[in-house]
Order: sequence, then structure tokens, then C-alpha cells
Amino acid sequence: MTSLHARPQSYRAAIFRGPGKVDVVELPYPACGDDEAIVRNVMTGVCGSDIFAWQKHGPTSRIWIDEEFGHESVSEVVELGRNVQGLKIGDRVFVNTDKAFRDKRRVSAAGGFSSYLRIPQCEVGYSLLPLGNDLPLRSSVLFEPFVIATRGVKQLALQPGDHAVVFGAGIIGMASAIMLKWYGCENVMVVDLSDFRLENAAGLGFATCNPARENLREKAKDIFGGSPGYPAEKCGARLYVDAVGVASVIDDFAALAPRDGSLTLVGVHKQPVALDLAQVAFNNWHIHGCGSHSTEEMWPEILDMMRSGRFDLASLITHEFPLEQIEDALEQAGRADEAQKVCITFPA
Repeated sequence: MTSLHARPQSYRAAIFRGPGKVDVVELPYPACGDDEAIVRNVMTGVCGSDIFAWQKHGPTSRIWIDEEFGHESVSEVVELGRNVQGLKIGDRVFVNTDKAFRDKRRVSAAGGFSSYLRIPQCEVGYSLLPLGNDLPLRSSVLFEPFVIATRGVKQLALQPGDHAVVFGAGIIGMASAIMLKWYGCENVMVVDLSDFRLENAAGLGFATCNPARENLREKAKDIFGGSPGYPAEKCGARLYVDAVGVASVIDDFAALAPRDGSLTLVGVHKQPVALDLAQVAFNNWHIHGCGSHSTEEMWPEILDMMRSGRFDLASLITHEFPLEQIEDALEQAGRADEAQKVCITFPA
């Protein structure tokens, strides 16, 4: 077995206690078996599921009371079992949370807000995905949100010359807009109620609309032109991403989408919504879930985008907190008018 450092006796871990309460505790440092790896978390993003659990909690968050949580980490390999191949000490990796622990309960509760993680039955390209130490940390920490966004975007079957509307300027919405551009979408408009987030979207080159003070239908036609639809003319954007999960987005999609319009649902709707099925039929709309491509399938494409330097990904990270201030971080992450991506950082 190889190791980066002398083993500590314990490590710091954030334990979710329920809405509004997280404890940072000391836990015993894990032993590393022959087929295992130990990784040290370097930076972890606060996900929407973390915010939901902090504010309300519920089974859809897949975060469990009295357990470790967090899953958007960039980690560093610090110990390798003698049978693990394809990694070296010091490599930066993404812990592929839906595979790494062989435990579906840990998809959103992987321990990303803990200092160290033990990876059982470690397989490179399956349990751990190398990110490359050349990639800036403030880019690579966005890998997991880009997995979610890319999975949804791939459902849309983008064609040359397509235009798109993304509802939501949070991190999933922004990642969706970026991947639409990366895959060749001609024009992308981001829609949100937060001027703070829309300024960031505009800074990355996207058209924006705040429907609280702008007429969304008119602006969409100004940007994309008109296109035939039922029962009246629609706008010329064929592709739509719902990264919000609220009923008004479905109403806006129905008002804008032309014939053969395509919508992918990445935001989770907590309540049923109404949709005119006559419009679905006569406009031949395509409505998709959030996709089924595996993380490891999309891993090379996302890293290619990140390494391209085409997008200022670091600008999406607005706040960093140490682990001891995780409650402040969760509170800040829920303020859409002040924050975009909030991260927890760990000392070396």
C-alpha cells in the first residue's frame, strides 16, 4: 500500500441533523484495504439537494438524518491499496457517487462534506474518475453539476442551427446553457428572476430575460424570430431545459415552443402541473426526463469542454467557506440574489 502522508487518528465530518442543523464532528480515520483507496476532499460544491434538505428536508433530497452528506467533490488520492491500478498518490479525482460505494443511498450523501472518504472495491473509471491535476480547481469542482446538465441536454438531440431557452440560472441551468453552446447550439437564452445570476449569464455570452420585468414571449421572438405552431405562432427556439421545477416554466414552454419543440426536465417538480395535451399532439412536442447517460460515459466530453478554456467556469463560484462554517454556507447557497455556486474548501 502507498500513502501520501502519515495517517491521522481522525477526520472532520459534517453530519446532517435535520432542517437548519449540521454538526461537524470527529470520526475515526478509515483503514485502507488492498482493493481500496482513501481520498481527501479538496473542495465540494453545495448542491440544490443540500439546500432543500437544509431548508425543508424530505426523501427526494436523498440526504439522511444523522449521516454524512455532500457529493460534488474534487478529491485527492492519499492512499492506495496494493491491488488498485491506474492511479497514483496525489491524483485529483471525482468520486462517482452512484457507483463508488455500491450503495444507492449514498448518491447524494457520499460524504463530500467530510475530510476523507474510503472507496471500497476501487475501480478507476468506475469508482473514481481522474480529473487531471492540470484543470483549475474552481473548474473541476463543477464536474458533477455538469454531469446532470449534460445528461439532460443530450436528451434534446441538438441539430445544427438550433436555438435554445434554459429556464433557471442556477448552476444546473448555467451548465446546461454552456453544454448547449458546446454542442453547437447557435443562440441560447437564460431565463431567471434573479438579476444577480442573469448578470453572470450575460457575462458568459448568453441572452437573458427576467420575466418579472420583461415580456418573455416578445423577447424570445425578438431573439429567435417566429415559427409555426398550434394554436398560434410560436418563437424560433426549438430546445428547452427546465432547470427550475416550477409550474410556470411549463406554461412558458407551452407559450414558446414551436412544432417539434423539445423539453428536458432537469429541475424536480414537487407538485403535478397542467399541460394542454392537444398542443403536445398538434405541435409534436417531445418531453424528456433528465436522461440516462452514465457519468463515466460523459466524463471525457465534460473534461474536453472544461479544458477548452472557452467558458469562464470559475466565475460561477461566488462563495467559499471552510467546513466549520457549513451552516453559513448552506444558508448563503439558498440566496439566489447573492449566490450562484457556494463551495466548502478543505485545508491541505
